[in-house]
Amino acid sequence: MTPDKANESLIEIRSLSRIYTMGEVNVRALNNVTFDIKRGEFAAIMGKSGSGKSTLLHQLGLLDMPTSGEIIFNGNNISGLSESGKARFRLLKFGYVFQEYALLPELTALENVYLPAMALGRRKEEYMKAGTEVLKQVGLGTRLHHRPREMSGGEQQRVAIARALINKPDILFADEPTANLDSISSKQIIELFQKLNKETGLTILMVTHEPDDMKYVSTVVWLRDGELAERGT
Repeated sequence: MTPDKANESLIEIRSLSRIYTMGEVNVRALNNVTFDIKRGEFAAIMGKSGSGKSTLLHQLGLLDMPTSGEIIFNGNNISGLSESGKARFRLLKFGYVFQEYALLPELTALENVYLPAMALGRRKEEYMKAGTEVLKQVGLGTRLHHRPREMSGGEQQRVAIARALINKPDILFADEPTANLDSISSKQIIELFQKLNKETGLTILMVTHEPDDMKYVSTVVWLRDGELAERGT
């Protein structure tokens, strides 16, 4: 990544709020949150349970719609995209890794990984090659044809990461990606994120509750009761 690109804001969040209506009660999950994510950052969103971490990630990943505010991505306001526009934008620009691996049990690792590339209409030889390459990139080059039941939790999460990388996203969103893993597998996944960030310049925004993860990231965004409490390196 060139020095001028490294200081660019990839995502600008402006006065973002999200209110959920539950019966006659309005719950303010996010309140007027404003900050930027620079291109090439490995950032963690942290805070106590209920602070709005996952809600914020879902807004930025276009998985939910904010009540008010703007999300600027690469200089363009993406808050008002249509549902079909959001779906295509997610396929082209975003990668997602969740706490649950969300793998289809009847498919092999390779088949799970290349599904998003198929959804973009890429040619079979192209998505087969790309799927093989990203699985090698995450250390599963010998597990291409294994199904989820034949893999450990850590390996399944690596398949999910490879799937998130298949369309070469501008940013990877990770929501508690190590919550279901043991300490050794958790460390391996966080180190893999760090490696991807440093070696490829991939921007990563990760929700985590683990204080130990702070030593791997370049930026920490702290939330408290749905509000931005602090942003630091």
